[in-house]
Amino acid sequence: MRDCLVIGAGAAGLSAGLTLGRSRRTTLIVDLGQQSNLAAATIGGLLGHDGRPPAEYYAAARTELAAYPSVELSHGEISQVGRQDDGTFAVTLADGRLEYARTLLLAPGMDYRYPQVPGLSERWGADVFHCPFCHGWEVRDRPTAVLAEGAVGVHGALNLRAYTRDITLLTNGSELSATHRAQLASGGIKWDERPLARLTGEGSALRAVTFTDGADIAVSALLVKAFLYQRSELARDLGATVTMTDEHLGVEAIVVDRMFRTGVPGLFAAGDAATSVPPSMAAAIASGYLAGASAAVQTTAGY
Repeated sequence: MRDCLVIGAGAAGLSAGLTLGRSRRTTLIVDLGQQSNLAAATIGGLLGHDGRPPAEYYAAARTELAAYPSVELSHGEISQVGRQDDGTFAVTLADGRLEYARTLLLAPGMDYRYPQVPGLSERWGADVFHCPFCHGWEVRDRPTAVLAEGAVGVHGALNLRAYTRDITLLTNGSELSATHRAQLASGGIKWDERPLARLTGEGSALRAVTFTDGADIAVSALLVKAFLYQRSELARDLGATVTMTDEHLGVEAIVVDRMFRTGVPGLFAAGDAATSVPPSMAAAIASGYLAGASAAVQTTAGY
């Protein structure tokens, strides 16, 4: 019987594991190694790791965890989780192994979904990005487009003025209101409502956006509104509440309190999967620390 089983070894899961390890709690962290930011060349905006490749960061974090004998990392996938009559959790891995834990901490990351425009996915994490605070610095002063609709698109375009003055809002066939057009015009931002056909450029580089009418415009960076969804039904199956996505935050999040308790006894959640703020590695690390501390307290103090 482990004190805690952590699902996910991204920034939140590893942070939780470190906190649990330093609390001498027996912990198993299970992960498939599919962190969403591995597509990015570097981490942006994480103090002490600014500009570091994500894979390098995760390797260093796993090395740190190896110093704590009560923590075990396992490459694998969860196939089933059940809550037993005594309140503990029974976790079945895809390889058939069965593990038991007093507490369960969900930090599986999220399924990022973005517009299916040809040429976009192969540039995701490079010249195409979803967070200006994480990647805006790297594309500063370039001709940049924003792919989003309505108020969200207007907000994203206006916010990008911190990084560049050459900004075009692309609505991909959606019509802007007169109010939104006035806001963009007053901010010195161009807009184009034509449907997109594809993104073009050599390799992963972005050089232009082509419309369905055959015309194109030169851009070398693209901010995209992405929506984040749970990777599985695990949280719901265990009785946790999950929000619906909205047009602003765009996250289907597990509902937690300030200490990242889900309301289901013994069940905690952290990282993008439980965020109520714009997702970032810094926020994920902080949430993992708090969730790990909460789980450690429950297994020692009993609350």
